[in-house]
Amino acid sequence: MLGITDLSTYLAGLALIILLPGPNSLYVVSVAARRGPRSAYRAAAGVLCGDAVLMALSAGGVASLLQASPALFAVVKFAGAGYLTWLAVGLLRGARKLWREGPGGGARTAGAAAVASGDGAEGAGSGAVERPYRRALIVSLLNPKAILFFISFFVQFVDPEYAHPALSFVTLGAWAELFSITYLSLLIFGGTYLAALFRRRKRLTAGLSAGAGAAFLGFAAKLSVSSAG
Repeated sequence: MLGITDLSTYLAGLALIILLPGPNSLYVVSVAARRGPRSAYRAAAGVLCGDAVLMALSAGGVASLLQASPALFAVVKFAGAGYLTWLAVGLLRGARKLWREGPGGGARTAGAAAVASGDGAEGAGSGAVERPYRRALIVSLLNPKAILFFISFFVQFVDPEYAHPALSFVTLGAWAELFSITYLSLLIFGGTYLAALFRRRKRLTAGLSAGAGAAFLGFAAKLSVSSAG
């Protein structure tokens, strides 16, 4: 069908891959818990647009270029790791602030937790507006391993004899986006369900923010030591 071989295997593998935790899904959950579903869906839109761009670049040969140019791969890799580290610092600073305020801070919980969005030094105490769509989009785009993944995974299910391989890539990408928005929707409504609890218990929120910050640092470290191979 449309030059795709073994669609059922592709869908099963896609489901397993999407279920793996990553910086994008972690950020969407964070936004859902702090700001509600409307803002979380803006973050989800950033994820979907970023993935769409990466899939298009992969189909267009950018993955091959990154593999052939270690210097270019290194530039994109360290830019992505640096941005994830910056987000982690913002999360950890927000967690420390919430912990110091303790359980009696009342309505200020939500405002303090906004620092945990990754605004970093800019957001701390400045009232800077978080832009979930932009942040999620940047996290998606600054991940060269994702480009390499998309082409290495997709190509296994494209019939080399099919006359219109671009159509095959588009179809595979559409399935990937459908799975992603379904999974992110589950995360969003799970996050909003827990939001009231986190707003009442500031130290629980601080622990969550600290854990998320540590996870982002782990993603950054993993990306910084990765190779194009």
